[in-house]
Amino acid sequence: MTYIFNLEEYYDDLFNSTNGTAFPYIVESGTESCNFDLSPTVARLLCFTYIIIFNMAIPGNVLVGLVICVNRRGLTPSDVYLFHLTIADFLLALTLPFWATKAGFQSWIFGDFMCKFVSLITEANFYTSILFLVCISIDRYITIVCASSSRIYRKRYCSWIACVSIWALGVALALPSLVNEAFELNPGKVACAEPKTSSVIKWKLATRLLRHVVGFLLPLVVMVTCYGITIARLLRTRSFKKHRAMRVIMAVVAAFLLCWMPFHLAVITDTLMRMGLLVFDCAARRSADTAEVVTHSLALAHCCINPVLYAIVGERFWGNLAKIKIRRDVVSRSRSSRSTSQTSEGNGPVF
Repeated sequence: MTYIFNLEEYYDDLFNSTNGTAFPYIVESGTESCNFDLSPTVARLLCFTYIIIFNMAIPGNVLVGLVICVNRRGLTPSDVYLFHLTIADFLLALTLPFWATKAGFQSWIFGDFMCKFVSLITEANFYTSILFLVCISIDRYITIVCASSSRIYRKRYCSWIACVSIWALGVALALPSLVNEAFELNPGKVACAEPKTSSVIKWKLATRLLRHVVGFLLPLVVMVTCYGITIARLLRTRSFKKHRAMRVIMAVVAAFLLCWMPFHLAVITDTLMRMGLLVFDCAARRSADTAEVVTHSLALAHCCINPVLYAIVGERFWGNLAKIKIRRDVVSRSRSSRSTSQTSEGNGPVF
């Protein structure tokens, strides 16, 4: 005998009693969806912040890159690292209009391909910028502390090999960002993020550890160690220039901590929530998401601070900039003298 089980009749019997009353459906706590939306005020402030950082980062990095390119004959390894750092910060700044638009509309409007592409550029230059800062700190340590053996390590081809390796490593570490995709989060709103599947979430948690170690903790340890030993060596000297260099070094470390530490603390908090080690409810989740978005904008501000700290504050930058101005004045004078002589010859007597 064949029995046909009718699910519709079963649910009718389950949720409706014989006297017509209905059993309410109660959502279990912690299983409801927790959608995250920025408040309009925070969204507008975030959009404005991205625009300000973009308008400061682009001219600053272009100016520093131009000065380094014009004076490329006498480049030191620090100059080479600084040049590649300006490229990384420039590329990172180019992604800011996309994130500003997303914050303004609270939706991703550029499609799935641009979501992956912009995420890859952002993540890759996130790593390369920090690694180039580490290279600069190591080079300054070798120059000041290990001055006797610095010639061996400060060959120009060694610095270029290091730069190529850092770019390759940065792109490799950023490949997990390709899992990001544009998907509809709410009706009329599209998100550019990793899909909320169990496999992707596990993969994201695994890569988070690599991000924290390679992207922050290890660079911080190297920078603090190199700059700490360098400052200790500079304190033994009475040179005004060296003490001025010490103030710049302290500003570099302070700016790095101020920009990146809040973001990494926010990401670490989010990671602990995803792992179940912290309370995971809607209120805590939304607070963590808001903190991550706000501190991310602060971390991106580092790309407009780098030109100020590493170049514009330095005396060599202004000296090289003055050389460019002198060369331009000489070229303009020579051109004007040539045009004047040609005009006088054309207006003179014809023999």
